[in-house]
Amino acid sequence: MEAGHADDSMVLNALLGDSPQGMFVFDAERRVVRCTPSGRGVRGLRTENVVGRGLDEFAPGFDRRELIALFDEVSARGVAVRGRLIRGRAPSEPGVTLALEVSLFPLRHPGRAGHGGQAGAPGLVAVVEDVTERHAASERLAVLGEVHRSVGSTLEEEATAHELVEALVPRFADAASVDLVDDGAPDRNRPVGPLSSETPLRRAAFKPPSADARVRDPGDSAPFPFPTPHTQVLNDTHPRLVSVGVDEPWIATDPQGFAPLLEAGVHSMIVAPLIAREATLGLLTVYRNRPDAFGADDLEVARQAALTAAAHLDNARSYRCEHTIASTLQRRLQPGTVPRMSAAETAHVYLPESAGGDWFDVIPLSGARVGLVVGEVIGHGIEAAATMGQLRTALRALALQDLETEELLTHLDEVAAQLEHSAPDPGGSVATCAIAVYDPVSQLCTAVRAGHVAPVVLGPDGSVRPLDVPEGPALGAGGRRAYTPVTDRLPEGSLLALYTNGLVATHSDPVLARRHLERVLAPTDRPLRQLCDAAVYHMAPTGEDDAVLLLARVGALSPDQVAEWTLPSESSVVATARRLVEQQLGAWGLEEISYTTELIVSELVTNAIRYGKGPILLRLIHDDHRLLSEVTDRSSASPHLRQARESDEGGRGLFIVMKFSERWGVRHSRHDKTIWSEQKLGAEQPAADLFPDLT
Repeated sequence: MEAGHADDSMVLNALLGDSPQGMFVFDAERRVVRCTPSGRGVRGLRTENVVGRGLDEFAPGFDRRELIALFDEVSARGVAVRGRLIRGRAPSEPGVTLALEVSLFPLRHPGRAGHGGQAGAPGLVAVVEDVTERHAASERLAVLGEVHRSVGSTLEEEATAHELVEALVPRFADAASVDLVDDGAPDRNRPVGPLSSETPLRRAAFKPPSADARVRDPGDSAPFPFPTPHTQVLNDTHPRLVSVGVDEPWIATDPQGFAPLLEAGVHSMIVAPLIAREATLGLLTVYRNRPDAFGADDLEVARQAALTAAAHLDNARSYRCEHTIASTLQRRLQPGTVPRMSAAETAHVYLPESAGGDWFDVIPLSGARVGLVVGEVIGHGIEAAATMGQLRTALRALALQDLETEELLTHLDEVAAQLEHSAPDPGGSVATCAIAVYDPVSQLCTAVRAGHVAPVVLGPDGSVRPLDVPEGPALGAGGRRAYTPVTDRLPEGSLLALYTNGLVATHSDPVLARRHLERVLAPTDRPLRQLCDAAVYHMAPTGEDDAVLLLARVGALSPDQVAEWTLPSESSVVATARRLVEQQLGAWGLEEISYTTELIVSELVTNAIRYGKGPILLRLIHDDHRLLSEVTDRSSASPHLRQARESDEGGRGLFIVMKFSERWGVRHSRHDKTIWSEQKLGAEQPAADLFPDLT
């Protein structure tokens, strides 16, 4: 051999003697004829204990069937196999699991070299590379990837906790539990820093190592025994890798409680704090009963998984907090007890499932009328609830001004536009709304809507009464399009239903959804509360959006409850008006309020004669526990209440009306105006007590 050139024997000696990889040469009987002493798993074994033996004799920790199949594949095909990953117990290091990449090469007779080779090769060469650490690092990254991918798909704490344990078991651990601080506080702010060992923790999720190994059931809430790794982690928020065994001193704090873990063979565990924004939300605990115990690298994996999950748990807690606040605010902003009225009997169902901005209202109006309102603010959360409160307050204030329905929506649209401009992210509509005003004297119902679904109207027999209300623009959308009302006369006992989209969200077709609702409400003679419940049962709202249903069964005032007179616009009719009022109140048995009512009517008639136009319509309405007095003229000029000076000879008329009335106001229509007064029956105060000079 020339100097400087290596022969085959030198190469073979280098490979078999100095290679850091394990190398085994097998004969045709699959027994080792040569091997390296340096590869992990072979290190520490005597050569004579390997040479001459089959692989399963000196490496019993590996799956024999898997190895035989691999050897058969190479021997039968005569083709090398590279980089096959196998796992097993190290022959020279009991208790350690190895991950090995195995490459097998068939031995060939001289002169038969080639890529294809042939079957029946006289032997094999196995090159074994220990990739345990690399594989473990890849597995740890895969575990964290699974945590990032699968945890936090919802905004529910329990669901997030379950996703965390599912991501860790069985890939990383044999069991896992998530325990959350359970102090009963709905707010999202948690104490920063150490927590007391007496802090109760609620088990949100637990995947045990066996069916019987249950230390705590999900939902249980109690402090952990002290002192244990759990209380220590709560105290200083540092994760801990600890051994589990009967000899561990902390087991003695609750031997019966920890017994199921010991019986399941758990030998190591990691306790990591769930921390978000420096606040401790709870604990993540993972357990192993597999041969490999947790190591320092696993502690970092658990810590990272806990941090990721804690961020999602904090989001869920924040959402729950905001949802609670928004729902509370939304409920507080809804009407309280709805007053009883002759105009309509009402009932409602209100489902604030998503803490959005749905609302309803029942507003008593002048002339014994009633206003029915249902609206829906775009969006969810506290901002939507606050916007809803502002719109509902503005609408009620506008309604009490006795505006016509289209004018009312026009002004409410202006209010919504102002709210839209002041919103953090302006650029769209604010809300939708539907309004129906019913008059029990004329039995006329006027409806108008702003981007909202039209009301459902059913006759007393359950038949559908078409009320084709044109859809106006949503509130705050701009465009200055007009709102067009529709008026229809409803028979006594008819049913009005106003609702929001959340009630019919399970139906993809709004037309079919409306027909379904009409069928559910068709038995109009049933109690309204039962109809509300039936609508919820049959429509089955998804819970992903708020839902409101407002039902009204309309009534009618009998002719003997209403008295009307048309009077000429002459000063002499004031005395006539007083005489007519006296006679009518006598017929109704209301003589005790005759004097004050005559005084109110005379002032209203005088005001109409002095400032109005055309003939005067005087109307009295005896409605339940109140008396309504109305004077209508053809003038659009509105009266203004003012305080008369001592030197003034007049100017006290409307002041007198205000003093004797429970409420009073002015109602405009396209052709006339009506000044009205409402007196509460049974609370009469003699006029002489208020104005001694009048007597």
